[in-house]
Amino acid sequence: MAIAQAPSIVDAHQHFWDPGTHYYPWLNDEPPIAFRYGDYRAIRRRYLPPDYLRDAAGIRVEKTVYVETEWNPADPVGEMRYVESLRREYGLPTVAVAQAWLHHDDAPQLIEKQASFPFVRSVRHKPPPGAMLDAKWRRGFSALARNGLRFDLQTPWASLGDAARLAADFPATQIILNHTGLPAERGAEGIAGWKRAMTAFAACPNTAVKISGLGQAGRPWTAEANRPIVLETIGMFGAARCMFASNFPVDSLCGSFSTIFGGFREIVKSFKEEEQEALFHDNAIRIYGMDT
Repeated sequence: MAIAQAPSIVDAHQHFWDPGTHYYPWLNDEPPIAFRYGDYRAIRRRYLPPDYLRDAAGIRVEKTVYVETEWNPADPVGEMRYVESLRREYGLPTVAVAQAWLHHDDAPQLIEKQASFPFVRSVRHKPPPGAMLDAKWRRGFSALARNGLRFDLQTPWASLGDAARLAADFPATQIILNHTGLPAERGAEGIAGWKRAMTAFAACPNTAVKISGLGQAGRPWTAEANRPIVLETIGMFGAARCMFASNFPVDSLCGSFSTIFGGFREIVKSFKEEEQEALFHDNAIRIYGMDT
């Protein structure tokens, strides 16, 4: 199936930013930080909905999930005000994942402020090792459910044991794992460890995963390279708890929008039609509450 003929998609993970106007430490500060894709200077520039739609040309993007961009941590609410202005001007994004550092004293109050934006559906924090078991961090996490929010988790797969305990202890909170658990090491040992960790996390019914962020430094994005990861992930979580996502513009460092989504379609072309529709469209709408 040619990508231009494919049904519409819901992009479950993408970003907009303007480092010429707003402060993002990782995009503005010098020297650039160490990054898993290597040199990322090419994306240290303004990236707005018109840029995204040009990258996605030929693919019918119906809705998107904006994910916080490591905006100035001194003003996390300011990022959602910025998203609000993008929505007014461009009609995108559809919903958003806001920033909140859960170990901060004001985390419960901040989460309440972020939840006051009607388009905010989730909060993301990249917890350091051990944080998900820390009482103070969990105090912040506990504020999500009472504010009707989900949690977007970005962590290396080695921390997914802690994430599984978190999911079990907070069954009312939907936890959405970002970027396929970050399977950076593709050797036999690395993949075996990733699979064990992902299997334990997937056993918790309140978990889901975004299949995205699969690029490798210095290598082009190909369906052949990523097929085992994609199929193993769907096998562990089931087609009802997985969502395909672009991670643009970050993953433009590894492949074009059409290469990535065309690759996803190639990998799952033998799946039932309703499973493909779930992976590319329906799951993101349901999991992020985009139909309300």
